[in-house]
Amino acid sequence: MRSLTVVSLLSAGLLAAGTAAAGDARRQVPDGPVPRVAVAIGPELQSRADDIGQRDLDRLTDRLQREVEQALSGDDGDVVEARLVLVDARPNRPTFEQVASRPGLDAFRSVSIGGARIEGEVTTADGTTRPVSYDWYSSNLADVRGFGTWDDADRAIDRFARRLGDGRD
Repeated sequence: MRSLTVVSLLSAGLLAAGTAAAGDARRQVPDGPVPRVAVAIGPELQSRADDIGQRDLDRLTDRLQREVEQALSGDDGDVVEARLVLVDARPNRPTFEQVASRPGLDAFRSVSIGGARIEGEVTTADGTTRPVSYDWYSSNLADVRGFGTWDDADRAIDRFARRLGDGRD
C-alpha cells in the first residue's frame, strides 16, 4: 500500500483544481446522483506525455472518471467523493504519438505487457476519508488480449472501479 505517496500527492495540491467545487458533494446526472470523481495524472506518468501522447493520457483519465462514477452510482450514497491519481499506465501497443515519432515502429505487430496503477482517496457520506490503491499489469505476453492500444490499462481501470463500487478498495 502506498498511502504515504497518496497523502503526499494529495497534499501537494495535484488534485486541488479537480476537486474544488462549491455546494453539495454530489451532482445530478440523468440516472440520479453520482459521487464527484476527480482524476489527475501522476507526475511520473505526466513526464512521459511527450512519448505516450497527451491525447491518450486524457482518454485514460476520462475513462477512469466515467467508470468510477458509474460503479459508485449504485453505492447507496456511501462514497460521495473520489480523488484519484493515474500513477502509471502502460500500453499494449504503440500509441499514435509513438508510431508518429519512431519511423519503423509497427502499430500492429508490436505488442507489450500493459496495465495501470491508480491511487487516491475517497470520502464517504459520514466524512471519513480513506486511501485507495490498485494496480494490475499483464504478467505474460500470452495474456495480452484484444487489439487495442490500452486494453490492459482499460482492464485495470474496470477492475479498480468494480472493486471500489463493491466496497473492496
